Amino acid sequence: MSDGADWMKQDSKDIGEVNSLDLKTDVPHSARIYDYLLGGKDNFAADRAAAEEIIKDWRNLPKSMQANRNFMRRVARYLAVERGIRQFLDIGTGLPTSPNLHEVAQEAAPQSRVVYVDNDPIVLVHARALLTSAPEGKTTYIDADLSDPETILRSPQMGDTLDLDQPIALSLIAVLQFITDEQAAHDIVDRLVRQLPPGSVLALSTVTAESAPEEVNGGVAAYNARGIPTKARSKAEVELFFEGLDLVDPGVVLVNHWHPDDAALAADDAHVHMYGGVAFKP
Repeated sequence: MSDGADWMKQDSKDIGEVNSLDLKTDVPHSARIYDYLLGGKDNFAADRAAAEEIIKDWRNLPKSMQANRNFMRRVARYLAVERGIRQFLDIGTGLPTSPNLHEVAQEAAPQSRVVYVDNDPIVLVHARALLTSAPEGKTTYIDADLSDPETILRSPQMGDTLDLDQPIALSLIAVLQFITDEQAAHDIVDRLVRQLPPGSVLALSTVTAESAPEEVNGGVAAYNARGIPTKARSKAEVELFFEGLDLVDPGVVLVNHWHPDDAALAADDAHVHMYGGVAFKP
């Protein structure tokens, strides 16, 4: 794992941005824990300490995170190559980890346009890594909260980048587990999907304990004990997010079973703790 200090070795503009923001470096943050467990550098001592405690219970969490990251790549490529989607709205982006969604989509279709959304100050600092668009396409970043869909959809960046009259892929990858109130989570997803045009896509993944109950429930409890509200959902609960939409085969499955590549096929189900699915809006 990284010692976490390398992220400070940036240009002077980045340093100025860091100094002007309250990153609460003494409080563990889900995005930075995720970064640390994936081998990233954008984390602090509190994040690393929390991560090491969490994986004492949730020992296969890094493997599950890698499987989920691979799921995002396969989804983006599938939508760009096989379904002709050229617009993507990625909410809960997290810290840049190459390849990012726009890199996958634009490799397949350089004209793809991507809007990233997150409300974590450290993600904002590193947002320029998400803006390295192919010249034929475009990427932009919105500093906003998932709980406020209207602000996201009405933002100038959204209107300047995506055409709301054309299909958009809404990506909610590994973010809904941090919304523990079920009604609130459904309300957010419904408000977002309702405002997207027909032919749009909902792609999401979220934590489940069904593949490893004792391990995941212990890990979820460890997250909650460190002030990061987290919830594991059953397959039936995840399927409810897709009500009224047309699920792509094979439906809601452990993410390593969704249109698997060689890496996904090699994953052990007991080490994958995320359900995922993709569905189209009629």
